[in-house]
Amino acid sequence: MTIAKPDFIEGIAKGMAVLESFDTERQRLNATQAAARAGLTRAAARRHLLTLAHLGYLDTDGSSFWMSPKVLRFSGSYLASSRLPRALQPTLNRLAAQTQESFSAVVLDGEEAVIVARSVSGAPVRVLAYGLHLGARLPAHATSTGRMLLAAMSGAELTQWLKGRTLARLTPNTVTQTSVLRQRVVQARKDDHCIASEEHELGVQALAVPLRDMKGRTVAALNVVLSGAHRSDEAIRRDMLPLLYEAAREVRALL
Repeated sequence: MTIAKPDFIEGIAKGMAVLESFDTERQRLNATQAAARAGLTRAAARRHLLTLAHLGYLDTDGSSFWMSPKVLRFSGSYLASSRLPRALQPTLNRLAAQTQESFSAVVLDGEEAVIVARSVSGAPVRVLAYGLHLGARLPAHATSTGRMLLAAMSGAELTQWLKGRTLARLTPNTVTQTSVLRQRVVQARKDDHCIASEEHELGVQALAVPLRDMKGRTVAALNVVLSGAHRSDEAIRRDMLPLLYEAAREVRALL
């Protein structure tokens, strides 16, 4: 969304940048670290950190700061009010009970794929490098869902997304060249599904399909995460793709 310059409140933007500087890699930050991550001066970052701590969104020991449980109010409100997680939950649970695998629904937020719904039954949840919990943010370039969501972009939008981007290497199999990633995304668009094999974490494979609303717009991606014995792409498609396609058709009217 674009707004007029007079309507833009720079202080809120800076405060949100400070909050967003906390992630799975750095849960505790001091003023210097937060400043570097948020693109602010140390003095500005310190004021924002102290204000957020005063409001209860951060805890501090006087030097370092970390998120408090109060920040969960935002995610809780989203999950309670958004139709998407509520509409998908029964289907995700049914798929998990049927296959004993883990299923998730994911949306794209910038360079990350964010889990907004996940199955709560089926196989025991593994603790992955970046986690598979609700709200987990995964690198879009290395995940099946991320690529499936990138495939929903126009050519110009994808070019803009890739421009100047550095793709982190998470495993020896991770695609780190933007030209190769573009090819994978274009192929996912053509296939209408995407397999990522051990690119996000060794020993983990995933298959994703788009979730479209009644107007044909991709609003999320649905995937199954497979761990344990390595499976060929052909076996994954044979065993899991029909289930995902059927689930996508089942929930389309609800999106």
